Amino acid sequence: MFHGTLVTRHSSLITRNMFPDPTRRFSSRVDNYVKYRPGYPPAVIAVLAESYGLTPSSVVADVASGTGIFTALLLQNGNPVYAVEPNDDMRAAAERQLAHYPNLTSLNGTAEATGLPDGCADFVTAAQAFHWFRRDEARSEFQRILKPGGWCAIVYNTRRTEATPLGRDYERLIQTYGTDYRHFREPQFNPELVRAFFQPHGCQEHRFPNQQMLDLDGLRGRLLSVSYAPEAGHPNHEPMLAELEQMFHTHQQGGFVTFEYTTTLYVGQL
Repeated sequence: MFHGTLVTRHSSLITRNMFPDPTRRFSSRVDNYVKYRPGYPPAVIAVLAESYGLTPSSVVADVASGTGIFTALLLQNGNPVYAVEPNDDMRAAAERQLAHYPNLTSLNGTAEATGLPDGCADFVTAAQAFHWFRRDEARSEFQRILKPGGWCAIVYNTRRTEATPLGRDYERLIQTYGTDYRHFREPQFNPELVRAFFQPHGCQEHRFPNQQMLDLDGLRGRLLSVSYAPEAGHPNHEPMLAELEQMFHTHQQGGFVTFEYTTTLYVGQL
């Protein structure tokens, strides 16, 4: 394993003020993140292959790779992957989960300072993380590490909050009990910022349906994996979990509830 330099990443001045060290927001949530965050449809890899020339030999820099959820798809495709992640706990979890892949290189780095050599990657990917980046610096870094003609792909799973009664109730619950969800949600889910990142050349957008089936423990873990869910000891923690359990019993079918997502893939050249 190669480890580069840890540099704190942020998405904007507002985000920096609100979240002074976002790389630490998930350190206490790694186990739940590994177990209960949704995956990504294999169709994402298929589109990258069919439309943008991804082959098993393409070198990919997966930036802000977290616990390796998207990284795993790339490794399963056969790609040599540089997994770049600044959070020590998340990076260690990915290394444990993906240790059997010889094509993985794990790095301690950020979107703004990956520690990778110039022109080393055919693709740069970022899944569920773009909102944390200092965008101008990240763009310059991606341009530096991409080979000529290389592609940048940004991926997001977005909950379909109005698609089902469960989706509506869950959204109401996290708006009620989340510690900073109202401030956090807008910078996270802002496709205009993603599109602006690819200017002046623009990007192509691809959307895929995605689902996640969870039992009661899974639903609890899914909620506690997010950085704005109050943890044990916070006055909102127990009331939130009690309401979540009621919600599960209201909506479960056969012992499971289903979250509906849209996975969006943005691809362009920088």
